[in-house]
Amino acid sequence: MALARMLHGDSNPATPGVTLAHGRRYDRFTAAFFLGRRAATFRRLAELSGAAGAGVVDVLDVGCGTGALTAALAAAAGPGARVVGLDASADMIAHARVSHPGCTFTVGLAESLEYPDASFDVVASSLLVHHLPQELRMSALGEMHRVLRPGGRLLVADFRPPKSRLGRGLLTPVTGPGMSHNPIDELPALFEHARLTGVATGDLPWLRYVAGTKAVD
Repeated sequence: MALARMLHGDSNPATPGVTLAHGRRYDRFTAAFFLGRRAATFRRLAELSGAAGAGVVDVLDVGCGTGALTAALAAAAGPGARVVGLDASADMIAHARVSHPGCTFTVGLAESLEYPDASFDVVASSLLVHHLPQELRMSALGEMHRVLRPGGRLLVADFRPPKSRLGRGLLTPVTGPGMSHNPIDELPALFEHARLTGVATGDLPWLRYVAGTKAVD
């Protein structure tokens, strides 16, 4: 059994996506998996998201888990910003609220965001896409695009598996096949399909990120 499966919790009946639980265990697992570089990696993601940009007031972290990226976004955006973390798992949200009391956390679905159009200046997401079935990934990205204000920035980061067959084979018992065979190269095409501009991509420890800007009509 993949070690990561120990983090799976009771499914949210509102979504077919994978729902995690055991927030404290998840934090320990990811801290070890990033070899002590998780905080620095998420700080860099927050920088790349544009959360520290002029005029950024509202920031959304979709699939926030225990809130590590949410907290990094809040630190980048500063005390005047509203930073919201959203996740399908009530267990993860409960843990995030205790761990990061300066942020707002709510239970919700990436593929059906309960926010009006153009509600946020920055939308970010990390380690979410591989938990969604293929048919929901475009829906989730479309929702992130919808709630983003024109000129706002969207950043999505997901697990970057090893390129070699041997590396993937060694990783599968730890992460499961969903991560060790994660189709990360599909992300830029999803961004272009969503008509985001200035699409840029890059690699960080264990992650590949893609970022783009919503066109101004």
